[in-house]
Amino acid sequence: MNKFLPWLSLAVLALGLADTAPAQQRLSIATGGTGGVYYPLGGGLSELIGQHIEGHTAVAEVTGGSVENLALIHRGESDIAFSLADTAVQAYRGEGRFARRQLENLRVIAALYPNAVHLVALADSPVHALGDLRGRRVGVGAPGSGTEINVATLLQANGMSLRDLRARRLNFNETADALRDGDIAAGFWSVAPPTSAIMSLAVSRDIRLVGLTEAEIDRATAHGAAMFRHEIPGGTYDGIDQPVLTVGIPNLLVVHADMPDELAHAITRVLFENLDALRGIHAAMNTASIEYSLATSPLPFHPGAAGFYSDAGHDVPDHLMQ
Repeated sequence: MNKFLPWLSLAVLALGLADTAPAQQRLSIATGGTGGVYYPLGGGLSELIGQHIEGHTAVAEVTGGSVENLALIHRGESDIAFSLADTAVQAYRGEGRFARRQLENLRVIAALYPNAVHLVALADSPVHALGDLRGRRVGVGAPGSGTEINVATLLQANGMSLRDLRARRLNFNETADALRDGDIAAGFWSVAPPTSAIMSLAVSRDIRLVGLTEAEIDRATAHGAAMFRHEIPGGTYDGIDQPVLTVGIPNLLVVHADMPDELAHAITRVLFENLDALRGIHAAMNTASIEYSLATSPLPFHPGAAGFYSDAGHDVPDHLMQ
């Protein structure tokens, strides 16, 4: 017998086994910048998917934020995405930034937790109120981010626009660096408090959280889809001892309508059965619950997600069924 035949037979057998082994489907999770909340939560969710959904792995991808994330879902380039609710509403309805490309194929897995719009300046800055931003260099969020949309909505509701500022489109870490270096007078973050970029800034510089007035909040909530009155507690950041009034927006986990029902159901199940693990990554997830999701989602749930909620004994409102 040819001495190579046994080895050849083993190699053929190994190839045959490899061909019959189930392929792992890798899911892409569109998040945001590394200085925000989406990215670490996306990393935690990817681990949970790999651990608990057979045949699937996942990876968290750094992105520019909500606008980009929704476009990635629409084009099928990402499987799961984080997004601010007001951005998702605009995309779903074909309004605002999405007036030329309505994304009707977006579906919600869950509403997770609220963002707070942070307006931050250094303690010795002349910026004490929203109106003080006129004519000044201001970080308004990365291009295509939910922060940029939130800022535009907030300003428009209060008789201003981005054109009234010397707007700088910077991500979370870039905004903190620009404030620290004096390159901008103030910066916006739309993020769940506390966020690492502002925490790090507050260690090296004395900062001020610029609050909104009740009238500014009322105008913003009347004007902006999914906006509501929100309070950032005192003590959230070093040197900020008193609560600060602002506006908040729910965060959503979004998928494409074409995702298989079984997979959407499994992702929803893994999410809610492992909330403690995600809460250990960021305190923002302390808000997350099935009840919060059902009460705050402004868009229809994916049928697989709706099936999970029903299986868990909850009634899904008719307007959230698709």
